[in-house]
Amino acid sequence: MNIFDKFRRLAESGRALEKEFGSFFNVVMEDILSSTEAVINGRRVILAGTNNYLGLSMDPECIRAACLATEKEGTGTTGSRMANGTFSGHVALEKELSDFWGVTHTIVFTTGYGANLAVLSSLSGPDDVVILDSDCHASIYDGCRMGGSEVFRFRHNDIENLEKQLRRLQKRNASVLIAVEGLYSMMGDRAKLREIVDLKQKYGAWLLVDEAHSLGVLGENGRGLVEETNCLDGVDFITGTFSKSLGAVGGFCSSNHRDLEILRYASRPYVFTASPSPSNIASARQALRIIRTSPELRKRLWENTHVLYSRLEKLDLKLGPEPSPIIPVRYEDPHDALKIWNSLLEQDVYVNMVLPPATPDGSAFLRCSMSAAHTPEQVEIIGDAFAYAVSSA
Repeated sequence: MNIFDKFRRLAESGRALEKEFGSFFNVVMEDILSSTEAVINGRRVILAGTNNYLGLSMDPECIRAACLATEKEGTGTTGSRMANGTFSGHVALEKELSDFWGVTHTIVFTTGYGANLAVLSSLSGPDDVVILDSDCHASIYDGCRMGGSEVFRFRHNDIENLEKQLRRLQKRNASVLIAVEGLYSMMGDRAKLREIVDLKQKYGAWLLVDEAHSLGVLGENGRGLVEETNCLDGVDFITGTFSKSLGAVGGFCSSNHRDLEILRYASRPYVFTASPSPSNIASARQALRIIRTSPELRKRLWENTHVLYSRLEKLDLKLGPEPSPIIPVRYEDPHDALKIWNSLLEQDVYVNMVLPPATPDGSAFLRCSMSAAHTPEQVEIIGDAFAYAVSSA
């Protein structure tokens, strides 16, 4: 038996779509011109699907910090945090993230995916239960599977459904961990965190919030949904990534629980993965400083967000439930989405093409993400491209 047989139907479906619409999953950025522009297929294209919410991947100070760290400490650590992979920058960033969130402990991981994998696989064991929002990221699901805990899903942002499951679990002698996201990566909507914290406290559960897409985006100081809702004291663990607003690569978990430090010995993804490179740590530290001192970036991001959301809303497109820097345009038929995606790229606008099963409701998405680095002119061009694509479909 061929070990790849299990993927045959998926491969055939992918080939059929690529034959008709081109290779939408393997778009090559041939040259990066700025945070919002790249060369694709030899043409200058506006990037509207990068998660680069504050445009910091190309910030001169972040680049300078990364270059200096590489010159001083090399291109990689060549070891895990448990071995030779803990440099002074890792420790400094952990302290700075703790200060940023206003907590006592932080652990830095090599990726955001790895952070969720490490934390959830360690905290949730066979005798524990995890209840997660059905729209949670794959890394949250995978961390639970790796830990071997019993997993229940509650309907997306359905507080009554969550309470029903918590009430049912009261009879069991098990630790219960609730996992949600601050800003959901596909629909762009917020978790109902205040209500979730109330339930967590009522039923004696634990709560993890993944602020991957809300760090630097939500809250007066960019501290995510926990700040926007004033819920920090009710949240046990905050995870996130450096690959969105911080413009680098890496992940973290922050908490007021001192026992979080046990994960440095108990978490396999932490113990057996090489630590983040000096350049990523240095650029993330600089980006964190910028988030703390440049609130105008958030203001510009939300201005761009509201302009594009309003433009697309007027086209009667099926959007996410609320304006956010993540703006999904939803289609029941993947072929309809692919036609619009191709039209946008022909007009030199790139957005993400997302197909089931990656989408939460089985529809196809054109996923736009706004950036503070987008100029007003670029936002209008994106809106015009959608208007033309829709009228020509």
